[in-house]
Amino acid sequence: MQQDASPQASSSHMMKTTKRGRPFLKDTLDLFATLIVSLQLTTHKQFFRSFPNSFSTDEAAANLASLKFSQSNRGPDPREPSRVITTTTTTTFSMTRDMAKAMSQHFMDARLIENAADPSSNLFKDRGVYVLTPKGLHVLERFISRNGINGDHLARVFATQPICMKLLHLERRSVDDEIIVSQSVITALFRRFVGRQANCQSQMVQNPDPTVAYHERARGIQLMDVADRQSSGTTRSQTVTHRFCFAALAALEWLCDFTSVVGREEAAEMAAQFVRFGFITLVSDKRKNNDSAIIFTVRGSAPGGNSPVSQTGEFRCTAKAIYRITEEGVRTARWDTVRSIAARGSPSSSTANLSTAERSSLEMESTVTAVPPSSTDARIHRRISLAERLNASYAGDNTVDGRTRESNTERLKFIIDNPTLCHLFRDFLRDNFCEENLAFWLEVQDFKRKFNITSTASSTAFQRPPPERSHPVGGRVHTAGQQAMEQHHEALIQQAYDIYTVYLAPSSQSELNIDHGLRNELSAYLSEVMQGLTGTPFQGRLEADQLSSFNATQLHMMIRLYERIQTHVFRLMATDSVPKFTKTPQFVALRSQNDDFDFLDSDVQYLSNTGPTVPPGLENGQEIGGAYVTVSQKGAVAAQESRPRMGGGDREAGRRVRHDLP
Repeated sequence: MQQDASPQASSSHMMKTTKRGRPFLKDTLDLFATLIVSLQLTTHKQFFRSFPNSFSTDEAAANLASLKFSQSNRGPDPREPSRVITTTTTTTFSMTRDMAKAMSQHFMDARLIENAADPSSNLFKDRGVYVLTPKGLHVLERFISRNGINGDHLARVFATQPICMKLLHLERRSVDDEIIVSQSVITALFRRFVGRQANCQSQMVQNPDPTVAYHERARGIQLMDVADRQSSGTTRSQTVTHRFCFAALAALEWLCDFTSVVGREEAAEMAAQFVRFGFITLVSDKRKNNDSAIIFTVRGSAPGGNSPVSQTGEFRCTAKAIYRITEEGVRTARWDTVRSIAARGSPSSSTANLSTAERSSLEMESTVTAVPPSSTDARIHRRISLAERLNASYAGDNTVDGRTRESNTERLKFIIDNPTLCHLFRDFLRDNFCEENLAFWLEVQDFKRKFNITSTASSTAFQRPPPERSHPVGGRVHTAGQQAMEQHHEALIQQAYDIYTVYLAPSSQSELNIDHGLRNELSAYLSEVMQGLTGTPFQGRLEADQLSSFNATQLHMMIRLYERIQTHVFRLMATDSVPKFTKTPQFVALRSQNDDFDFLDSDVQYLSNTGPTVPPGLENGQEIGGAYVTVSQKGAVAAQESRPRMGGGDREAGRRVRHDLP
């Protein structure tokens, strides 16, 4: 891999790999998303079948052989902070066909792509056709959002395929990319694994639609009752029925599909941790005697006493192995008390400090290899999540003003970050004739993100034709990154014009009710700029041809002014709209259902698809471990659009805000 910071300087280095030989997860996800953005996903035929939005082995190998990722960042000039400069960095990936195939195999192991003709196949074949998985689409959406990439050519893929609505991320050590294991992390993973309620097969209606079937799986591992015949001495054998059972291999598949674990080996390690913590136990493994069994073993410290946590945990990766959720697992899942506010507290067994560097060993059934745990103890941090604060009863008028404002501010942040809640909140504002407040806030937030960064991904094997545009002045040929930045600047100018015209111009269609001083400050700045650029005075209206003369520094000043208005609007919504919204029947019904949001889960932080600037568990440079969930915006939009068809109308106010995604 080669990285060019400027035309004169370049450096190259190999991708970091783990002890198992796979690239670090972040590099894997970034390279996967860069590849997909550079590809042209079309319809391919194989075995007399057509597969839309797919790519072939040859296309993936050709693009990975010469893949370029250009990223342009805007920021203040260190020598003159009032100026804005643009820095463009181009990263070039170069690999042989065999290496490209090996990298694509890692994409399959991470459940980012699958064989279109045979989704059950785990091998990346030489002449195959591949499509993106729901998890792959979630990762791709997040990459596009964070890096300011124009993904218009992928709109059809997002519109026609299921997307993983919520993806659980487990923090990793920066040295070796191993998951940082702690009680809170394994508890959060287990609760996501078993779902908010038991996902029993007897309760599910078999549906041939793969999208519906996928969303049913997303609720949690599918459970079943298993009858096991047991013999006791000379007496006749008895049949014992075990509840909440699941197949071992199904558990591995679920963990790979809905969390950030990479491959079956890592999934088996997490399942072995479930065994070690007493959440699940083996029911039976009725394989033939001559069949080999792969067993994953994890080791760590045990608190002793009556704690269900043991020093070791084993998980059998065989086709016949059946596990069940124990009483401790049911208690940890909080199925029975999921609607009880008193159930927010963690189980009593969750107070033990555990090793952060618990290793696993891949071994045959008859072999036991001791792996010493690390001497470093993890610090267990119980976080009061935004979800908990949002779920708390609304404080009355007697509450101290400062504390009330803080609570409502946190609630509003959570509402905006959660697509379904944001959609419901927007409906509430529309009914109260102030929808423009939220619309403006979201528009400026998007404007700021797009201003700061833009990226492109391309390959010499396939160049997407650029839009028609005039030749640069002087005949100077621009690089792909420079061309993308020019197009990006034009789009920003148009967006700045649209924001002003819709929300801030006098008598505009959605004019904001803002402070008179803020409006005067914006008008004064536009008057100054317009007089300097065009020589014509500002008349309260901003024409598109006038704004086209703005440079990056002037656009940045526009953003700062928009930001001040945005802060004013946010305070207005937090103090006036949110308290009323949290008392509406729709919100109360949503909160009481708790099917869509882990309001009671203090171990997981819910974030927008862009993810956190500093992930939980990695604050202040200390790797203490953590888990967080990213929510797909596109998946939420698709769920909102499909809800009337699924729910059969809006007969009940509460049903309007409910969907079948976990």
